[in-house]
Amino acid sequence: MRGDTTGQPLLAIDNLTVRFNGDRGWASAVQDVSLRVEEGECVGLVGESGSGKSVTALSVLRLHDPRNCRIEGSIRYRGDDVLALPSPELRRLRGGEVAMIFQDPMSSLNPVLTVADQIGETLRLHEGLTKADARRRAIELLDMVRIPDAARRADEYPHRLSGGMRQRVMIAIAMACRPRLLIADEPTTALDVTIQAQILELLRELQTELRMAVLLITHDLGVIAEVAQRVVVMYAGQVIEEAPVDRLFARPIHPYTEGLVQSIPPLDEDVHRLAAIPGHIPDPGQMPAGCRYAPRCALVRDTCRAEPPVLAAVAQGGAARCPVRLAMEGALA
Repeated sequence: MRGDTTGQPLLAIDNLTVRFNGDRGWASAVQDVSLRVEEGECVGLVGESGSGKSVTALSVLRLHDPRNCRIEGSIRYRGDDVLALPSPELRRLRGGEVAMIFQDPMSSLNPVLTVADQIGETLRLHEGLTKADARRRAIELLDMVRIPDAARRADEYPHRLSGGMRQRVMIAIAMACRPRLLIADEPTTALDVTIQAQILELLRELQTELRMAVLLITHDLGVIAEVAQRVVVMYAGQVIEEAPVDRLFARPIHPYTEGLVQSIPPLDEDVHRLAAIPGHIPDPGQMPAGCRYAPRCALVRDTCRAEPPVLAAVAQGGAARCPVRLAMEGALA
């Protein structure tokens, strides 16, 4: 399965377009998206709900229903074309080399199987362990993700566990085969602040211990600031900015990214009203003719409404899809 990967990123997505067939025909949920994840790197994928983050992530493992989904472009994992992989190779990739933590642990876990059975399923499929060996390994994994009394919890059903524990079980399932790439889709959603901090710290420790790369999907820039090295910002199905995390927070280029950063409440002063971006993301079937952010943008010009902007390199690192801001700041590379 592996070709020559010298000089290649672990994951390379190029010009990805994902269309779904709905009541009004085919519409693009993701259009012309390109991103890279290097070995051992944590890349944050951020944006509002509906921006295309999860659609992009699910495409990496071809988890969309092919009956009403069309995927175009290129997705390469260690040089191999994921979109062309035959079913046996794809099954080995899923959960083996590439693992995914889904958004809602309660709906992702099977309510009629014990925790040990659900972790063990991955181990039996990918590593050929017996049921007894898989159970022993499942207990080790529960202990690794800091679940107390792991041997007893292994025989519990999901509804007997708290939200934080269920999320840890999802992480244990994802870590079972020591993947090289982890896709974490909103891993801290619906968790309180204390548990969220614990989950993020756990992910950091596991990334270091297993030397794995992480594609972290979230709408929370505070989470990104804690764990990511690079950030890709999506809006209405497109990448609108990419930057090293330090540059993104110090000097966001795209007005949408700037709005996201400004919406983070400061910790050193009283705030009576949180900053917000007016308007909402356009419907995938009714995208504006020019810049997709134009209806919400304070810097909009006539050219923005007429011509779709291109993603241009930024001198301080990364790229942005806003010629107006780039011209104002002289930020073109």
